[in-house]
Amino acid sequence: MSIYEENLERAKDYLARFKTEVTGHYINGAMTKSSSNASFDNLTPVDNTSLGKVVEGTVEDVDQACAAAENAFADWRTMPGKERKKLLNHFADKIVERADEIALVESMDCGQPLRFMKAAAVRGADNFRFFADKAPEARNGQSLHQDEHTNFTVRNPIGPVGVITPWNTPFMLATWKIAPALAAGCTVVHKPAEFSPLTAMLLAEISQEAGIPAGVWNTVNGFGEVVGKRITEHPAIKAVAFVGETVTGSHIMQQGAPTLKRVHFELGGKNPVMVFDDADFERALDAVVFMIYSLNGQRCTSSSRLLIQKNIQGPFLEALQARVKNLRVGHPLDPETEVGPLIHRSHFEKVLSFMSAAKNEGASIAAGGVARDDLGAGNYVAPTLFTGANNQMKIAREEIFGPVLTAISFETEEEAIRIANDTPYGLSGYIWTNDSGRALRMADRLDAGMVWVNSENNRNLPSPFGGVKSSGIGRDGGDYSFEFYMETKNICIAHGTHKVPVLGR
Repeated sequence: MSIYEENLERAKDYLARFKTEVTGHYINGAMTKSSSNASFDNLTPVDNTSLGKVVEGTVEDVDQACAAAENAFADWRTMPGKERKKLLNHFADKIVERADEIALVESMDCGQPLRFMKAAAVRGADNFRFFADKAPEARNGQSLHQDEHTNFTVRNPIGPVGVITPWNTPFMLATWKIAPALAAGCTVVHKPAEFSPLTAMLLAEISQEAGIPAGVWNTVNGFGEVVGKRITEHPAIKAVAFVGETVTGSHIMQQGAPTLKRVHFELGGKNPVMVFDDADFERALDAVVFMIYSLNGQRCTSSSRLLIQKNIQGPFLEALQARVKNLRVGHPLDPETEVGPLIHRSHFEKVLSFMSAAKNEGASIAAGGVARDDLGAGNYVAPTLFTGANNQMKIAREEIFGPVLTAISFETEEEAIRIANDTPYGLSGYIWTNDSGRALRMADRLDAGMVWVNSENNRNLPSPFGGVKSSGIGRDGGDYSFEFYMETKNICIAHGTHKVPVLGR
């Protein structure tokens, strides 16, 4: 039996239970069904068959979860940080124990190649360990001395929070949002994406196994129009962390406004990678290919616009075209697969619509541009490279969120930065040059929350992660996460030496 066949058999075993029983919610420490009998089919992008039924959550279900989170908050917030540290590190151990299951289920649920999902499970455990170790210091503040007063600050958890996560790398992103919330002392109501809900339920199970108290972690399945909307409106929820589309982010902001909710958004991107003529050719080529075609191009930080300096445009695009055509598209559980199927038929059709747009606007399709119908009934798209484009074309302005790269040429630094910044988005940017002065100039002028120089998306957990403009509000990572999930309180203590103003004596 090949490794691919072994993967298929193990995945079948792990997924069997989702087919035999409707997947419900996790509320107040117990797996529950919905207050309604409604459910929906959870389709695998591999062949669009059902992995099983998932309950369609209701307002009543969300209200129960929010009440559970509110009731559990008092005890969870007062638990010593060292105790939360112990629990969350135990949680990470449990993730590692089930990493094989998590990776296989996630690959089948969202279509990401197993080679990436194996790493995603481990990264999820790393997220919990990192924030677990910071839990004892979460409340730390500053000491501010004056001549006659001493001010000091402390931080307190904000309260129950809503976490709404996307379908592209659902397990890792859920841990990235929930781990710091729990470490800070907040309780959580989590809504996973309806396109990929299964590993969220594995996370809920792990929280139970790890001893997270009832009500601290709650998961409600369903659709954004009902479940997501109610979470963002519920008065018990004090803050909402959301990863997803920019339009949805604006809706959440509106829905949370009457209750003055704090919001944290990681939204869309049309991220540029700028390759100058003095860049390390092969390293830049490797990074350009990896940062758009890994994870099926369904990555918020994908470098989906290649800005290439004109005097190396010919050889670079020729080498790039060969690499794109050589990418291995296939079943996500095949260890040889580099690009798997897109998450859902509707998204598959959206990505394919950009092929017609490219032709209509006069760009060339140097590679791909078609569905891979030869691979069966799944949502497979050939990795695509558009050339001869300009920054006013639809393919350069709209987030495609698939294995599609648009190449645009430039001559000077000024032109490169003008093109790079000419977008409503500002999540990330990448610069390839061996001129350190140029690197610093371009990084300073690039409108983006994150910039990588001579590197792909390198992960550093203490560093701030987030975007500007229509790409988001706020930052994740390290202490930046605690700033979102906690309120800062200033305490002023007099030394007993200052003159107190007198009235009416």
